[in-house]
Amino acid sequence: MPDQQELTDISYFPGCSLATSAKESNQALVRVCRNLGYRLVELKDWNCCGSSSAHSIDSDLAFRLTSRTLSLAPEGMPLLVACPSCMLNLRQTQIRLETDAAASDDFGQRWQRPVDGNLKILHLFELLDKESDQFPDAALSGLRFVPYYGCMLAGPPSLRNEKSYYGLMQKILKRCGAEPLPWNESAKCCGTFLSVSSPEVVEPMVNRIVQSAVDSGADCIVTACAMCHLNLEIRCTLDTKVPIFHFSELLALAFKFDVDRSWFSRHLIDPVPMLKKKGLWP
Repeated sequence: MPDQQELTDISYFPGCSLATSAKESNQALVRVCRNLGYRLVELKDWNCCGSSSAHSIDSDLAFRLTSRTLSLAPEGMPLLVACPSCMLNLRQTQIRLETDAAASDDFGQRWQRPVDGNLKILHLFELLDKESDQFPDAALSGLRFVPYYGCMLAGPPSLRNEKSYYGLMQKILKRCGAEPLPWNESAKCCGTFLSVSSPEVVEPMVNRIVQSAVDSGADCIVTACAMCHLNLEIRCTLDTKVPIFHFSELLALAFKFDVDRSWFSRHLIDPVPMLKKKGLWP
């Protein structure tokens, strides 16, 4: 691990899920980034990006929520985001501020600072890809997985020129010795916040995704999104299931950190028996 003086500071917006229901993912993410040479400096007094709910109900409120978050980003360093929904909402707001003079003026008056035209919003995957040669070879040998990116990383037409992150989990975990398996569900929607309002709609969507993973022979599903992870666990009603990992958790295991079992105690499907069977748990 790099010495503290060698760490590069990056501002960091965790978002609501990684601060609450997916704390274990956030803890693993911070440790992995530190091991790669980056200290994540969490934005002070950050707020929710609005997620799906605000952006569906009140577009002005949603825009101001994400604008405020951008106003908190310090100059001179990128803003790291791990949640696909947060990334989507922040980038859409940033593009609007760059192209809409009235919105930019409102930003300056409301938050008492100009729009930072040099701010780079960096998705976690982009950072990990840049440092992919640092990941240990063969650390996860024997683990067969299917990657689940969900639908948010695809982005709407306004973000059609953004980088594609599909395939990155396979690339890095394969380097670590795990075996990605082919399947057709990696970008299917999990139902997102319909899980709260219409669970009867989400249940068959989730069951189809998990059943496909079981049929593929996978030991686990690896997720890119904390909301997807939550839905795959709480809305699956199948008798046969597989453990669901946050991507950051497997990276922490690959680095052989002294992983706190409390991470996995937060999972509804305990992955430790499978990890022990694969020789990946002490």
